[in-house]
Amino acid sequence: MSNLKANRRLRIKKRIRKNISGTTSRPRLSVFRSNKQIYVQIIDDIKGITITSASSHIKDDTSKGNKIDQAKLIGKEIAKNATKAGIKEVVFDRNGYLYHGRVKALAESARENGLKF
Repeated sequence: MSNLKANRRLRIKKRIRKNISGTTSRPRLSVFRSNKQIYVQIIDDIKGITITSASSHIKDDTSKGNKIDQAKLIGKEIAKNATKAGIKEVVFDRNGYLYHGRVKALAESARENGLKF
């Protein structure tokens, strides 16, 4: 990733994080997208802890299919983990990425499987 592109994303990320924060009742769903994998965490910013997480890096069954399919599987998995932890509503943090492609697929899959945001 070029330095200009990285700096642009960091500026956007700071602008987003200025306005949203995860609480105990409504934690933050943060998405990180690398070139090969996608990672997602549910974070309580007040306590400073990660409640649950999922990634395409760990699972063997997510390595099948293209990256959009992997993102859908991870969205389904994070929704399942969140309901297990007693979380129904979250604040979505796209982390400076455009709401398009893998980020959108993950968000829609999480919504379909019970998370509200």
